[in-house]
Amino acid sequence: MRRAVSLSVAIILTLVVLTSSVSADDGYGHVYCKSTQGQKRVALTFDDGPHPRYTAQILSILEEYGVTATFFIIGVNAENYPESLRMIAESGCEIGNHTYSHVRIDRMSGDAIEEEILRCEQVIYSMTGKRPTLFRPPEGRIPKNLLSISTKLDYNVVLWSIDTLDWSHNPSDKICSAVIDNLNGGDIILMHDYVSGKNTTCDALRVFIPKLLSMGYEFVTVSELIG
Repeated sequence: MRRAVSLSVAIILTLVVLTSSVSADDGYGHVYCKSTQGQKRVALTFDDGPHPRYTAQILSILEEYGVTATFFIIGVNAENYPESLRMIAESGCEIGNHTYSHVRIDRMSGDAIEEEILRCEQVIYSMTGKRPTLFRPPEGRIPKNLLSISTKLDYNVVLWSIDTLDWSHNPSDKICSAVIDNLNGGDIILMHDYVSGKNTTCDALRVFIPKLLSMGYEFVTVSELIG
């Protein structure tokens, strides 16, 4: 799905690069796109799943190299492919909330946004027994009321610092270049386990994961990265 970052998100991203999180003194939550701790730790994230085929393939690759990741789940996809969601949970990877139906929350009321988040949360909890604590807004869009909503619902909002554009069927070599050429410790890498048509993500993972491991990088979950 197309990733369009709004002006408000662009401003937030600038702040996050400097501070690792955005916060306010009036009870608002935090928005993370990376960590600034300076360690060689990075977080792989996968959006829009689970997928009946690609999720399992990605989990197999992660297991092969002994690394972990964070999957931001769409509730309706989890309902359609519950076994794929359970595979993520059983793998030890982290599960985050990506709304129930992947809608434009910047065009919704606060109550409707809450319903999208809570409905997805309930699906995840009913299948895994665990409640997610991370929320990634569809397309990275952050309406003005999202931070107060995320605080109310006890979520941290997670964006990214490297977009591989794998959702657009980017060739695997370009995905690898987007990661390897731009990576710094603390980065959050955006990828997808659910795409329409051919998936080039798996081919890219088999190239850049061992490369980054050889460079001394450690793959951790988003929660581990942001502490």
